[in-house]
Amino acid sequence: MFSAVESRRLYRQVADQIRLMVIRGELVVGQRLPAERELAEQLSVSRPTLREALIVLEVEGYINIRMGSGIYITGKHAAEVTGNDREPAEGPFELLQARAIIECAISEEAAKSARPEDIAVLDEALRAMSGVVEDARAVLVADRAFHTGIAAIIGNATLIRVTGEMFDMRMTPYFEKLASHFEGPVSWRSALEEHRAIRDAIAAGDAAGAKAAMRTHLTNSQKRFSESFGEEFSGEEGRSHAAGPNKGKAAT
Repeated sequence: MFSAVESRRLYRQVADQIRLMVIRGELVVGQRLPAERELAEQLSVSRPTLREALIVLEVEGYINIRMGSGIYITGKHAAEVTGNDREPAEGPFELLQARAIIECAISEEAAKSARPEDIAVLDEALRAMSGVVEDARAVLVADRAFHTGIAAIIGNATLIRVTGEMFDMRMTPYFEKLASHFEGPVSWRSALEEHRAIRDAIAAGDAAGAKAAMRTHLTNSQKRFSESFGEEFSGEEGRSHAAGPNKGKAAT
C-alpha cells in the first residue's frame, strides 16, 4: 500500500505521499491509518520523521490524530492555509536539535562569567514559571525569559537575538499542533526542574555541568515529542495531556 521514501530530508515527502493517496481516493474519509510503528516501517522512515509528516497533514486538514484511538483520514482537500500558517522551512525536531547544539555552548560560556545579578534574572524567570504551569501562554513567556536570560549573561547581542529567534520559531501551527498532543502542566513541571539544574550549574560556575544540564533539558524536550500517536499511546500522563485544558505549547 505504501512505498518506501528514499531521501534524507523525509518528512515532507512522507506528507506528500499520504496527501496524494487521500486526493486519489486510495485513502478514504474515516479510514484509520496503520499504527505509527507499522506505518513508519512501511515507509522506511523513523517515527519522529513520520510524526512531523502527520502533523503537517493534521494542520492541513487531511487527518485527525485521536490520542488513544488512532490516526484517521478526514478529507480530500486541505483547509485554506494563510501566509502565517504555511509549513516552516524547518521541522520541530530539526529546531530542537539546533537549539541543543547552540544553547549547550551558550550555557557553558555563561557559567564562566555569571554574576549574582545574572542569576537573579534566571531566578525571577523560574519563580514566574513555577506559578503559571497551568497557564500555557504565561508559562511560555517565562520559559523564553529563562533561555534568553542565559544568553544575556555572555553579553553578546547576536547570541541573545538568535536564542530568542529560535525560541520564537516554535510558534507555528505545526509545532503547536505537535505540542498539543504531548505537552501540559506535567511536562512543564519537568521542564521547570530541568531549568533549575541548569541555573544551579551556572550559579556554581560549573561550565561542564551547565552544558550537560542544558543538553539533558533539550534532549528531554525532544523525548517529550517522541511518544506514540494513536492506539499505541497509553499511560495516565498521556491521557491527561490529551484531555487537559492547557495543551498547545511546548515545554522547552
